[in-house]
Amino acid sequence: MDIFNAVLLLSGLGLGLGLVLSIVDTVVSVPDDENKAKELEEALPGYNCGVCGYPGCQGYAAALAEGKTDNLHLCVPGKKATIEKLEEILNS
Repeated sequence: MDIFNAVLLLSGLGLGLGLVLSIVDTVVSVPDDENKAKELEEALPGYNCGVCGYPGCQGYAAALAEGKTDNLHLCVPGKKATIEKLEEILNS
């Protein structure tokens, strides 16, 4: 009977804490701009060369996501394929 009570207690704790975590996740969710910046950064080649004039790919992706620049042709190493990916993400 002691094992049954322990399993019941731990199951209840797990369900309760899971519910709390799901509520906190919705309250403290990441804004769409940060998600878009992450997608844009993943589309860039990741060389962090600075040719675009920003401090690496993360800086360029953040500038694109925040609307600080709309020039998609700044990433020289990425070439046409990268520009197409960036357009697709920004237009979605």
